[in-house]
Amino acid sequence: MAEEKSHRIYLTGFMGSGKSTIAPILANTLGYTSVDIDREIEKSAGKTVREIFESFGEEYFREIERKVLQELSHREECVISLGGGTIISDVNLNIVKSTGVLVYLKVSEEQLFHRLKHKTDRPMLSSLPTGASEIEVQQHINTLLARREPYYAQADVIIDMEGKKVGVTIDIIMERLRQMSSPQQK
Repeated sequence: MAEEKSHRIYLTGFMGSGKSTIAPILANTLGYTSVDIDREIEKSAGKTVREIFESFGEEYFREIERKVLQELSHREECVISLGGGTIISDVNLNIVKSTGVLVYLKVSEEQLFHRLKHKTDRPMLSSLPTGASEIEVQQHINTLLARREPYYAQADVIIDMEGKKVGVTIDIIMERLRQMSSPQQK
């Protein structure tokens, strides 16, 4: 792994996969800073992510997201928690892959449904009608995940999150990062 890429770790995965929980703990373990791209977008726009989606739509949000990602890609020694759809753009995926190590926190459809079925603050779930059935929520999650999975699968490190505690996940990520930086690795 190129030395400069190891100074920037990007966490990706579907909403509810644990990116915002894992990022600050991983950053602390590495002695890095933790950055949440959604919080940076909110600072930049002066509105919440949900307000941006509601007022201007997803396309506008993705434009701001790309600009913020480009700025973050120059920061050193940081763990960046990406939005669930950040890398679902070849431009963004290329920025991430060329400037850091991409870690995918993989969670099953069932577990995602369990974590998200009562969430109302997620813009990508707010398109569902009020009072949507659990089957409709499950289908929406499955459809979005199926669309995003080919991008997530391009990560440098894929961590199966099923049944893992946070500390174990951090240990696994740290070990995989060590393996990538080892001189024996190609």
